[in-house]
Amino acid sequence: MGLLSNRVGIESLKAGDHIYSWRTAYVYAHHGIFIGDNKVVHFTRRGQEVGTGTVLDLLLVSSGPTRSQVPCSDCTNQDNDNGVILSCLDCFLAGGILYRFEYAVSPALFLAKARGGTCTLAVSDPNEIVVHRAKYLLDDGFGCYNVFKKNCEDFAIYCKTGLLVVDHGRMGQSGQAASIIGGPLAAVLSIPMRLVTTNVYGMVATAIGAYCTSRYLADIGRRADVVKVEVEELTARLATGALQVVETAAVVPASAAAVTA
Repeated sequence: MGLLSNRVGIESLKAGDHIYSWRTAYVYAHHGIFIGDNKVVHFTRRGQEVGTGTVLDLLLVSSGPTRSQVPCSDCTNQDNDNGVILSCLDCFLAGGILYRFEYAVSPALFLAKARGGTCTLAVSDPNEIVVHRAKYLLDDGFGCYNVFKKNCEDFAIYCKTGLLVVDHGRMGQSGQAASIIGGPLAAVLSIPMRLVTTNVYGMVATAIGAYCTSRYLADIGRRADVVKVEVEELTARLATGALQVVETAAVVPASAAAVTA
C-alpha cells in the first residue's frame, strides 16, 4: 500500500479486483475490473468520446489497450459499439505496470495520497457481485464516455460499489477527474495569499490544502449526490433519467457508516 499507487503482482489478483495501469508518463491511468482467467473488462472511448476540446483529448488516446498489427487471439469484444470491452491482462496493461485500486481507506490515508484515482473512502461490494456487474455491462454498455462524468475509472467504481452520481450535470466519481479539476482550483484559491504575503511556503501550503480538500469532497465515499443502482436497472434508468436524489437517503448513510467503522 503506497502513497502514490498500490503496485501488486499478477499472482495476487482476485476476480473482482479493480486494477489500473498508468499511461502517458503517469499523467493518466486506465482502469478496469479483473474477472479472472487472465481477463479484464474495461470501458473505452471507442466512438463514444465526448471531447473536452483540450489537450486532454490527446492524452486519452493512450487510455485504451495497445493496438497491435496482429490481433490478440485471447481478446474478445474488442469492437463492441457500447465501449465496454474484454481484454487479456497483457493487452489491458499495454506494457505498463499493474496497480490495484484501494477501497474503504481511512480519511488520513486518502488525504495522504499524492494522486487521485488510486483509492476511495467507499466500501466495495462482494467480489462475485462486482464480476456480475462487469460481465453484464460488457453486453449492455455503460453509456457515452465522458472524461469528467463517465470514464474508465467511473465504470470500475460503479462495478465495485453500484453507486452512481445522480446529477448528470456534475462531475462523476472519478478521482482522476477530481485531480484534474483540483489542480487549477488549488492555484486559484492560493491567489489571495499573494495579496497578504510573499511567503512561498504559505502559498504552497494553501494550494496543497485546496487540492486535497477538492479531492476529498468529490470522493464517491462521502458525497451526498449518489444513489445505488442495480446493474439490471442501470440502462433503463440512465435512458429515462429516473435517478432521483431522494433515493440517496437510504444509501449514503449506510455507506458512510461502513467507512467510518
